[in-house]
Order: sequence, then structure tokens, then C-alpha cells
Amino acid sequence: MSLQTHLSQLARKHEALEREIQEAIHRPSASDQQIAELKRRKLHLKDEMNRLQANNTLH
Repeated sequence: MSLQTHLSQLARKHEALEREIQEAIHRPSASDQQIAELKRRKLHLKDEMNRLQANNTLH
């Protein structure tokens, strides 16, 4: 898999998590813990994308 393909997949997952977070925020049954976990997962994806992009610019 190419780097660009992998980054695109990560970006799609990141966007999906953003939508899921927004839905959870507006859902009364969602707990703060659930929302925090979604935000952690989203941040992890963002960090991974940044790391891959930084490594790519070094080469």
C-alpha cells in the first residue's frame, strides 16, 4: 500500500470519528467517558498521520 493511500484511509477514519463524536455529543445517552475515548482515538489517528507525513518529508 502506498503512503498516500494509507494517509487517505487514516484521514477517512479521522473524519468518521469526528462525525461519531458530534453524534455522541448530541446524544443524551453518551457518557463523557465514551466521548473522551472517541477523542483519544481521533487524536491518535491525527498523530499517526502527522508522523507519517513528517517521515515522508525527511526522505
